[in-house]
Amino acid sequence: MTEKAFVLRISPSQRDRVPEALESNELIIGWSEAVGLLDTNLTWKDFRQIIHDTYHYETYRESGLAAGNMWRFIREMKSGDLVVVPYGSKFYVAEVKGDPYHDITKVKDDTAYRRPAKWLNDTKPIDRGNARAALQSRMKAQQTSVDASDLVEEIKEVLNVAREGVRRTFGQELRQRLVETTIDEIRRGVMNERKFEELVQNVLISLGASDVQIIPRQQDKGADITANISIAKTFKFKLAVQAKYWRPDPPIGIDVVDQLIEGMDAEGADLGWVVTSGTISEEVYEHVAKTGRRIELIDGVHLAALVVESGLTEIPA
Repeated sequence: MTEKAFVLRISPSQRDRVPEALESNELIIGWSEAVGLLDTNLTWKDFRQIIHDTYHYETYRESGLAAGNMWRFIREMKSGDLVVVPYGSKFYVAEVKGDPYHDITKVKDDTAYRRPAKWLNDTKPIDRGNARAALQSRMKAQQTSVDASDLVEEIKEVLNVAREGVRRTFGQELRQRLVETTIDEIRRGVMNERKFEELVQNVLISLGASDVQIIPRQQDKGADITANISIAKTFKFKLAVQAKYWRPDPPIGIDVVDQLIEGMDAEGADLGWVVTSGTISEEVYEHVAKTGRRIELIDGVHLAALVVESGLTEIPA
């Protein structure tokens, strides 16, 4: 089974629960009053409906965002997976050690949903500055839980450095140099907006997406690219992408997210990506969290890592 990784914010009801999680050797998430989410027979719609009804969300977009966080925690996390827990300027790393459970005595504290975990690096925090840029970027995501399976090697590397001071292997050094060279070429090489869209299109194809189409300029209603994506061969989604060829500074703003949402509505898309060659501000991550949409933010460094790791063979001429 492929090893997976996640970033998890342990602050249910906006209260810091990281010390409690460290003490109890558990991972903790909120939405405690939504009883019954552990039923493995629930479909995604059933799962979302419980959260929607329990917390009286006004729209299914809002309840869908909440349900997505819980779905990753309950359904997608497995024993052996790695979980990164941001904590101020530092972060902790845990290994999932068991199935999720619901402690009814913790509902009032909004910490009822838990998973057994082993805290790595002797339960010591790691400075964010020791992580590679792609992992630092992922830890800025404002959602409670996000997938970070593409960053498993980066997480293992920073753990090794933190625990043992182990130097990077030749393969790790080579990968880092390839990512650095790739992002430099994307930002400073023979590139323009059209070629950038073609690059993102080819990355999606390399990642297994189907029917990947660049939207003609005259038909552009906010989405530059559309594609079909299957997750675990069960869930099929339509993806809308806002591709922004951008210099590193200043970071892209929230207007790009608003454009994407318009495109998602126009194309009937379930998922959205903002992909940029530049950087993304904290303001944008916060804005996405408030939209209630399933939107992923991919900055230049993350894109370069996808190019390297996907084994991309076709680069726009």
